[in-house]
This record gives sequence, C-alpha cells and structure tokens, in this order.
Amino acid sequence: MSGSTAVTAPRQSGPEPAQRMPSPYSLPLHALRLAGKCALPLILWFAAGEAVRYALMYAATEVAYGEWRQVRLVIVMSLLTVIVLAAMTVTTGMLYTLRAALWETRARAGEGVADERFFRALDRVAPTFAVLYLAWGFQNEDAREVIQMDYFHNFQDAFDGSLFGEQTPVGRGLIDLDWRVSLGAMAVMFGLKLLFAKLVEQGKGKFPGFGAAFSEFAFVFYGLNATVAFANARSDWMEQRTVVAGTEDVWNQTQKSLPAWKAVTDAFGDVWPVFLDAVAVPLAWLTVAMLVFGSYSDATRTLLKGTRLEKGVDRLESSHDLTQKTFDQVTGGFRDRWLPLANSLRMIFKSGAPLFGMLCLCYVSLAVAVQYADRGLRTLIGTQAEWLWVYQGPPLTFLHQLVVTVLSMALLAATYDIAATRARLRGESLNDV
Repeated sequence: MSGSTAVTAPRQSGPEPAQRMPSPYSLPLHALRLAGKCALPLILWFAAGEAVRYALMYAATEVAYGEWRQVRLVIVMSLLTVIVLAAMTVTTGMLYTLRAALWETRARAGEGVADERFFRALDRVAPTFAVLYLAWGFQNEDAREVIQMDYFHNFQDAFDGSLFGEQTPVGRGLIDLDWRVSLGAMAVMFGLKLLFAKLVEQGKGKFPGFGAAFSEFAFVFYGLNATVAFANARSDWMEQRTVVAGTEDVWNQTQKSLPAWKAVTDAFGDVWPVFLDAVAVPLAWLTVAMLVFGSYSDATRTLLKGTRLEKGVDRLESSHDLTQKTFDQVTGGFRDRWLPLANSLRMIFKSGAPLFGMLCLCYVSLAVAVQYADRGLRTLIGTQAEWLWVYQGPPLTFLHQLVVTVLSMALLAATYDIAATRARLRGESLNDV
C-alpha cells in the first residue's frame, strides 16, 4: 500500500484531448467513434425531427383546402417555413450533441472556456444556416416532399379529377397563392428581415438570430409566386423584342458552327452535378458544423488574408459607399453561395489536402454504400404484392435516412475535430486563416 497522502483531483468526464497528431486517414474511425459515443441522443434527435416534420407536412395537406383559400395558402407557406426551421433545429441539435465528444471541446474546457448553451448556439447558427440553405437550394427537397404528401393524402381527389378531366387543387398548395397576396406577405417579411438583422447586429433581443432565419425563409417562400409572376411577364415581353430574338438566332448559329462546343457543354453538364454532390454539398454542411463548433468565417478578408488580393479588399472598403453597395449587389449571390465554402475549405486545407479528400471520399462512399444496402434489404424482404411497399417502404426509408444522417453528422464533426486538433498541436488556431 502506498504511503503517499496526496489527494488527487477527481477525473473529469468527457473525451481526453488528443496528445498525438491525429492522421487525416483516421477520419473514418474517428467518425465511427463519435457516432458510437453519441448514438442514442443522435437517434432521438433524428426521430423527434422526423415526427415533427411529418406532423407539419400532414397539417399542410389538411389546412390547404376549404374556404378562404388564399388565407389557407399563406398558412401552408408558413408551415413550410416551420418545416425548414425544424430541420435547422435538428441539425444544430445533432451537431451540438457531437460537440461534447470532441477532443477540441475537451481542450477548450481545459483552457477555461465555458460551454455554450444549446439555444445560444442555435440562435448564432440560424442566420448563416438560412443563407446557405437557400443559396444551395436545399429547400427544394422540403417543398417536393410537401407536394408528394399532398398527392398521397388526397389521392382520390387527384385521381377523380384526372379521370373526368376536371382541374383539381391537389398538389398546388405552394403555387396557387395569388401574386398580390404573395407581394404583400413578401413586403411584411422584408420589414421583419430588416428588423431582425438590426437586432442581430446590435446583439439585442432574446433570439434575434432565429427570428432572422424565419424572416429570411418566409421572405423567399411568400414572395415566390409574385417573383414568378413578374418574371414570366418580363420573359414574355423580352421574347417579343427584336434585339433579343436576333441574339438568340446568333447564339444558336454559333453553337452549330463550333463543332466542339456541344461536346464541351455536355461534358461539363455531366461533371458539374457530380462535383456539387461530392465536394460542394459536404463543404456546405461542414460550414454549418464549424459554426456550431465555434470556428467559422464568411468574410472576404478572411479568405484572402495573406494574399495579393487582400489589397483589393482594402481598396474596396476605402471606396465610396455607392461603389461598395454596387459591388455587394452584383456579387451578393455568388458570395452567399461560395464564400463560406471557400473559407471552410481553407480551414481544412490548413490540416492538409488529405483530410479534405478523405471527407469527400467518405461522404460519397457513405451515400453509395447505404443505397446498395437499402436495395439489398428490400430484395431480401421481398413481397407478394407491389402495393404492400406502401406500408413496408416507410420504415426502411426511415432507417436509411437515419443511418446516413447520423454518420454524416459524425463525419463532419470528426473532420472538424481532426483539423482543429492538428492546428492546436502545431500551435496554431483554426480560426486564424
């Protein structure tokens, strides 16, 4: 028995910070470790999110029909907005759960950095999540699922209408909103956007970031019908102009006279969607993860720091206000879509290109592997009648999405953790880009 009388401090719970430089090639194993450590809360977050999502979609298919049609359609748009906000909350919750298991979190705790509350993190994530979600068109899948559920829930009405040649409102809950109502709702949401943006800048209010995200989504959804109506009217007018018609003829003739043009455009059209799914989409979600974990930047100066282009930012910031506003208007869409991703890419590249390559490889491999597993499972189960898949399909779809979502979130967390740990062990900061 030892004669030492020294009193040792109790061991704190949580993951030990990594003492050795983690290898980028350990990303899959680290992701599985995080997923296993946080499996139960991740599954609960996902299941709760799917339950809320189903309830909101079902409500949208019910409220869309009856008297006061336009008022009901505004409510449908509001429910679509809440569906997207629920997805944001679940994503943030899953990443917040994983944050407690990171080496980087343990290292910060050792430095005396207090842990952030969930609702504070959610409010901080919300504005940037809204910008990225809309910039990359992720809301299209939400709208598509609402329409699909509307058709499935009101199948008999849609079938009778098509059988007797009658027009039916089924499946039109997101497109039948009158453009005048759409324009009015859009104006109200624009005012709320300005209000919440000012509150976010000043740090006032309880949840200004969440309100900013709601107004951002609602502004786009409410204003969609008015925007489409004006765009169609403008398109009809432009097609009648002689200059436009002549330009289209010249363009068509140019395409025919350049033999390699079609081959180049076809090749680009084949490669571009693959690039987006394999590289851009994981980077977009990694940007959200970095924001939850506390390392994020969407500033142009941050991206160009230390390069010759930084002088251009200096000249722009010192220019006339009108010049800056014009530049922001011209480049706004591009910057919302690509600048946060470029900053995330630069952060990851600080830990070496292999880490970024492993992220993309694992992200794509996960999607492909789960698809083949889903197909094999459906083949193994089989059925005597095709209509039985109406009941057998949803549980398998739920399992498919659960596995992909949980492992994808763990993969994003592991990527950040390895990058941050490697930067910390080199005496650098992941934010110092």
